[in-house]
Order: sequence, then structure tokens, then C-alpha cells
Amino acid sequence: MTEMVVEASKAIALAAKLCRPKVIPMYPITPQTHIVENLAEIINNGELDAEIIHAESEHSACSALLGAQASGIRTFSATASQGLALMFEVLPIVAGNRMPCVMAVANRALSAPINIWNDHSDAVSVRDQGWIQIYVESTQEAIDTLIQLYRVCESKEVMLPGMLCIDGFTLSHVYERAFVPDQSEVDEFLPEYKPLNILDPANPITMGPIAFPNSYMEFKKMQHEAMLLAKKEIEKANQEFGKKFGRKYGNGLIETYRMEDAKYAIIGMGTLIGTARTVVDKLREKKKKVGLIKLRSLRPFPDEKLRKAIEGLKGLAVIDRHISVGYEGPLYTDLRSAFYGSKLTLSNYIAGLGGRDITAAHIEKVFIDLMNGKSGGWLL
Repeated sequence: MTEMVVEASKAIALAAKLCRPKVIPMYPITPQTHIVENLAEIINNGELDAEIIHAESEHSACSALLGAQASGIRTFSATASQGLALMFEVLPIVAGNRMPCVMAVANRALSAPINIWNDHSDAVSVRDQGWIQIYVESTQEAIDTLIQLYRVCESKEVMLPGMLCIDGFTLSHVYERAFVPDQSEVDEFLPEYKPLNILDPANPITMGPIAFPNSYMEFKKMQHEAMLLAKKEIEKANQEFGKKFGRKYGNGLIETYRMEDAKYAIIGMGTLIGTARTVVDKLREKKKKVGLIKLRSLRPFPDEKLRKAIEGLKGLAVIDRHISVGYEGPLYTDLRSAFYGSKLTLSNYIAGLGGRDITAAHIEKVFIDLMNGKSGGWLL
């Protein structure tokens, strides 16, 4: 294992290299470009035996990802914002064909107006297309989660694609101290990819056929059941990774902080969690019983684990970095459904859109609102 100070984007490229993908379709878009640039350099230096496909668009990159994976090899790609939106047509095709592709998404606001900074509007907008989505807080967590994600997606019980979601710029371009595993260690943890079905001229099969009304729902039901099974696979991968490498992240689906006797808590995803931790510590010094829940897995959604985590709480504030225009924050919608029937006071805050900083003062205000019985709003 090598210790280094490294940009998160390069760290993700190094982690991808350790997973031994054979084809990497790519199209550059800020702020993910450093990921594939670093992979191109790694391949050029002879450190990874893989082919980069320089696609003419993100739609083409995702199509190539699908085609390469269908040939029976491990793949990787990365995108962001409008690039992910341009992939939209192909995303459910990848998932519906049960291709365990892995892709990094450097979360960035969707236009218009044009904005290159972070929020979660890109990935959250495609949460229903059959891709596992894991949101991470740090460079180290990004390295470790990418390796785990391949194992989860390629599990024979799952066979679904996955997105590693990192906050654009706020994480993607930040340099942090991290430990990069050795190749031999990753090879022991992540077995060689063995596909269930491949496109082979010597053994012709059909992939992606038409499904009539008498069979389409059965396909979707199987996808849904596989996504539910992914919860256990995420927990298992996190636990076994922890045993081997000495690092794990809660139970893999969620991670809690100072929740043992908490009466009020905040839940969110990504880098805002680091800021929230410092505020929780500050308020704990003032004898306030506050805590924090980090949601790692947006899909599959860990409703059972979350219901367990909120036991004993009086109030929970949901911080969304995306707005379902005309309604509310999508994470808040999911949580309202998960907690239906609970007496918990649940409030929604929209924050950090288009790269707006979520400050310690914002977080402290949310806790004060919770303790005073005030509802949510926009943190401007």
C-alpha cells in the first residue's frame, strides 16, 4: 500500500487501473476530465493493458461502454453534468442488459444557466435508470469505493452497472492524503471478471431484444430484485474490504456520526458531510444532542437501515443538493416515504446548487431551526 498526497481525480484513475479494465470509452467534460487524462497517461506509460476509445460524444462513449462490456470484458468510464444527460438514452439500456459497467460521475450542475460547479442534479436526475449510485466524501473513500463497486456490480446476484459519485471540484480537484492499495492486494479482493453471457460469433445470442407487454414487466421486476439484493452485496463488500485493508464506511449503505443519544440530526450526501461533522462536534461541546447521517447509497435506497438510524430522534433535516423543480428535494421525497408513519419531524433544505458553498454557519442554522421547531427552506 502506497501513501501519497494526490488529487482525487488521479486517485480514482489509479484505483481504476488496479481494477484492470480493458476498454475505457471517454469524452472529456469538466470536471471529470482529469480522471480519463490520468488513465490515458497510465496506459501510455505501459502501466495498464487497456484501450481508450476517444468517442465523439458522451452518448457514443456510453454506447461503446455497453458494447465493450457485452464482449465479456471489464470496462470503465467517467462523465459529468450535460455529459451524463447526453448518455441518458443509453443508461437504461446498459442496466436492462444487466451489464456491470462502472463509471465515475464528477457531480456538476445541469444547465441552464451554464454552470460548471458542483451539485447533485446530474446523477440524482438519473437515479431511476437501474444504476447503483454510491456518493463519497473523500479521496480515500473514492479509491476504496470504486474497487468495491466492481465487486458489487459483478456479483452474479446483482449484474447491474454502478456510478461512483464524487462532488465536482469540491472533491474531484482537491489534493488529499490517501493510501493506494497494491495491485496484488486488489487482485485478491477483486476476482477476474467472468461474464454470464457474451457476444461471441461462435456462439450467437441475442441481447436487448424487443419485449412485448406480456414480458416487459418481468424483466423490470428482475432488475428491481437484483437492485434490492445489491444492498447485501454492498454491505458485504464494505465489511470484507474493512477486514483486508483496515478501512470501512459505516455499513456500506449509510454511515452515522455521534448518533448514539442524538435527538436532532442532519442527513446528506457527499462532501458536505465533512463540514457537518465539525458543526456536530462544536454543538456537542455545548451539550447539544445532535448527530449526523451520511447516505452513501442512493440506489439501492437503504430504507431499513435509515429507519433504524433515526430511532430516538425528535427531528431530522434533509439537505438536498438538487431540487425537483416545482416540488421539493428528491432525497427528502425518498425519506418522507421511508419514514411514513413515523412521528419524526422531517424538514427539507435546498443548498449548494451550482457550487454555492455549504458553510458551517449554514449547518449550524439548520440544527438551530430543528431544535426550535422551524421548517426547512433554501440555504442561500
